[in-house]
Amino acid sequence: MNIKKIFLLILCTSFSINAFAESRCDVKEKRWYRAGEISCSFKSVKIASSSITSREVKYQVPLGEAPYGGWPVAIIYQGTNSPVEFTQKSTALFGVYYEVETIKRLLDNGYAVIAPRAVNDLAWLTNMASVVGDNFYHLTTDYTFLTNVFQGIRDGQFGELNADKKYATGLSSGGYNTSRMAVSFPGEFKALVVHSASYAECLAAVCIVPSLPEDHPPTFFIHGFYDPIVPWFTMDTYFDRLLWQGIETDRYTNYLGGHGWFPKSAELVTDWFERYQ
Repeated sequence: MNIKKIFLLILCTSFSINAFAESRCDVKEKRWYRAGEISCSFKSVKIASSSITSREVKYQVPLGEAPYGGWPVAIIYQGTNSPVEFTQKSTALFGVYYEVETIKRLLDNGYAVIAPRAVNDLAWLTNMASVVGDNFYHLTTDYTFLTNVFQGIRDGQFGELNADKKYATGLSSGGYNTSRMAVSFPGEFKALVVHSASYAECLAAVCIVPSLPEDHPPTFFIHGFYDPIVPWFTMDTYFDRLLWQGIETDRYTNYLGGHGWFPKSAELVTDWFERYQ
């Protein structure tokens, strides 16, 4: 091989590495003197949740040109009192460092990421339906807010997104709200990942899973076996119902894990969404 060919090979290899390394997110590896950190850039917009109120939505799209039809969309729902942030340290509670790692992996794999806020940044209202009846949910500001978010996706408010390729995940309250997408927004989502939660109307150990909609999206579960907040068996009840009705499902149990995101979460979430592109 002559010198010219060697130079071109090095140049192309360098270009490929740099192109692969490009990301919306920066990673600082953990060192003995500092915590690890992932930080992703984002944009923010206010979306109406009623005639007089609105909520923040943080979002970002991948680098590069959108594919034909627009970027697929991954919506991440916050946990209780834990709004989704695009920067976290490895020392953060409930493993939310891995939530940002999930955001990074999704962006790097060509998914737009949208992170809506729950009411007052606290929790989603999905579980209230178990107390006052499912029809009540359609009267909540959650329902109005998310309906407007989905319309914003269709209208291009968040960029060139594909409204026919929406996916959802979330931890705890966000996991219950992920299930809510199958119950109250039929046909909107291609696949779901319920993280440390169960069926939309369950709450902690109180969990009865009814007959599910026939068009329930394929659903993956991520759960810690020693979860003290949302017992593992409540997820198992939902999982079994999906199996019984012939709805595509699978799960990952962290047998040493509690309530939170895990090191495998980013890979598991992205791989499940990829199956239903």
